[in-house]
Amino acid sequence: MSAILDKLKFENLRSDLPEFRTGDTITVNVKVTEGNKVRIQAFKGVVIQRRNSGVSETVTVRKMSSNVGVERIFAIQSPNIDSITMDRTGKVKQSRIFYMRDRSGKKARLKER
Repeated sequence: MSAILDKLKFENLRSDLPEFRTGDTITVNVKVTEGNKVRIQAFKGVVIQRRNSGVSETVTVRKMSSNVGVERIFAIQSPNIDSITMDRTGKVKQSRIFYMRDRSGKKARLKER
């Protein structure tokens, strides 16, 4: 039974997503519904963490907006995500870089990989 469920989970995964890791800067284009209109809103930031795998995989993206940190968690396989594009690669040594929350200014920069 478990093998059948695993097969169903992994056979319908998206194939249009780029390879990205923690520390990379990505732009997530999200479909936003307002009333009966649907528009695409871009959310550009640094990947703080990736969790799980397959259908339940999520990614946390952090950006600075008017000197306030904004984090958003996206389900990668969600139909509300239009596309994900890679902007920069970042060199980090950890898979979860929550220490970026405490940094500001030049200390918050990541080196290019």
